[in-house]
Amino acid sequence: MSHREPTKITSVLPKRRQDVIRWDGWGYKDSRFDETVMFLGDRYPLNGNLDNFRDWVAAMFGIDLSEISKQSVLPEMFPEPMRNEEFLNALAEVKIDFTEDGMERVMRCHGQTLQDIQNLRQHNFKRIPDVVVWPECHDHVVKIVHLADKHNIALIPVGGNTSVSLSSTTPEIFDRTIAVLDMTQMNRMLWISEENSTACFEVGIVGQDIERVLSKRGFTLGHEPDSHEFSTLGGWIATRASGMKKNRYGNIEDIVKRIKMVTAKGVLEKQFTAPRCSIGPDFDHVVFGSEGTLGIVTEAVVQLRCIPDIRRYESLVFPDFETGVRCLREVAEKRLQPVSIRLIDNIQFKCSVLLDPAGVWFSGLKEQLKKFYLSFICGFDMDKIVAATVLFEGDAESVSMHEKQFYAITKKYGAIKGGEKNGKKGYQLTFVACYVRDIAWDMNIVGESFETAVSWDKCIPLYNSVLARMEKELIKRGIKHYAMSGRVTQSYDTGCSVYFYLLFRHMDDPENSLKMFMEIEEAARDEILACGGSLSHHHGVGKLRSKWYPAVVSHVGVGLYRALKNELDPNNIFAAGNILPENPKVSKL
Repeated sequence: MSHREPTKITSVLPKRRQDVIRWDGWGYKDSRFDETVMFLGDRYPLNGNLDNFRDWVAAMFGIDLSEISKQSVLPEMFPEPMRNEEFLNALAEVKIDFTEDGMERVMRCHGQTLQDIQNLRQHNFKRIPDVVVWPECHDHVVKIVHLADKHNIALIPVGGNTSVSLSSTTPEIFDRTIAVLDMTQMNRMLWISEENSTACFEVGIVGQDIERVLSKRGFTLGHEPDSHEFSTLGGWIATRASGMKKNRYGNIEDIVKRIKMVTAKGVLEKQFTAPRCSIGPDFDHVVFGSEGTLGIVTEAVVQLRCIPDIRRYESLVFPDFETGVRCLREVAEKRLQPVSIRLIDNIQFKCSVLLDPAGVWFSGLKEQLKKFYLSFICGFDMDKIVAATVLFEGDAESVSMHEKQFYAITKKYGAIKGGEKNGKKGYQLTFVACYVRDIAWDMNIVGESFETAVSWDKCIPLYNSVLARMEKELIKRGIKHYAMSGRVTQSYDTGCSVYFYLLFRHMDDPENSLKMFMEIEEAARDEILACGGSLSHHHGVGKLRSKWYPAVVSHVGVGLYRALKNELDPNNIFAAGNILPENPKVSKL
């Protein structure tokens, strides 16, 4: 059965997104930690007494909780926009909605890096967009690109503004009008083919909205990154994203079957939708990871999967991180990965325990018994144990068979089951990580994560070397209160993705602390590359990592990218400034 009538969806991101989400941090306005480190709101499994977590943070970082900063102050004044009257008049003439309102421009000038958050709270952006434009269909984008090319406008497409690579941060261009295209009102499902298990969406649709509309028809996309609540299909394509369930559903390049992108030269799109073709280079892969620099993606055909009959969570405890990695390696080698399996190290394990007000991991009288069991009967060191959250999906028979084979392997590595509740809560707490980052900032703790992909044989050496490098850099700067950790988030036949987390307490002004964090993160990135890790697994390059891009793709790769840029965008209309390092004040490549 096919349905060819477009379905309009009410986006979780309204035009006035500040009515729903925070202007100075991550997530919903009604979900946050307060000054007592109590989590407010009922959207996440994190309500209740978090005194243990609060006390642990205070002890770890030497904090007097009375030092927690007050909330940020909304800006009252905004930079005057650099107006291009001809462009604005032309937009009005073709009835495309736009605004020069200061707050609307600020809401779309950033992503979610520490630099972005600091600039928001200090009202310190060097450049914000001059105008926000809301296209409502593919034809609107075609008209906007034509007008931008005609009037020398820089176009920056944005979705949920969840980038952690500075890719959606407004470039420092001062000689041209910058128009940011808010794509979130382009969020229709244009058609669905149940027979072919495909659907076509406008790419401004947010992840949770996709799942809501598909679930009514018994389908799922299965793509679930940490930013799933706010990020968009277009953003996933632009950054070559990955999700927590990639073992079953694939990464975004596996899910998307056809892309429509508006360039300055016209529309780039394959003229068919088929499971595979052999017709030279696949130009869809020019679009994946292009980060808004080659054109604007408007529509995408995606593969659908039926909603699984059952969804079963589990958690595992391993004696140490290396043992857990070796177990994940064998699971991957035998192609027995669950839908999701994520391994956290000891620091994150302790944090997850303390973030559980219900005490699922260790509760009441059982706490000491469980610790005794792990420490003395199993021989686990409480300062070394790690945990994995596991998710199986499918029909009952296949899941039972999969579990039997999977647990036969984990048993060889001494893993102990921690229970379904722990697995489910651990999986859901992924969506809370950025809220923790924001309350940490209020406590004068700088904290952020970054990721890489690495082959299995280099995983543990890279993990150890990067932690050692960060510690060396921290000590060199006289920083005494800090926490470092890592986790394996995705696994493949040949390797895995590793996330690193760094938090430290800044004793002086936030600006200098941010500078130190950026220096330490750069040193850690150098170490990652030296140990054989990739520049990024799924966050993209953006502006944050562009300095390393030439070295990791070679001068031939840089030349090929420049050739694509010059062919598709000769006047540098799509001047996001991502991927390649360049002088942002220069309008053309």
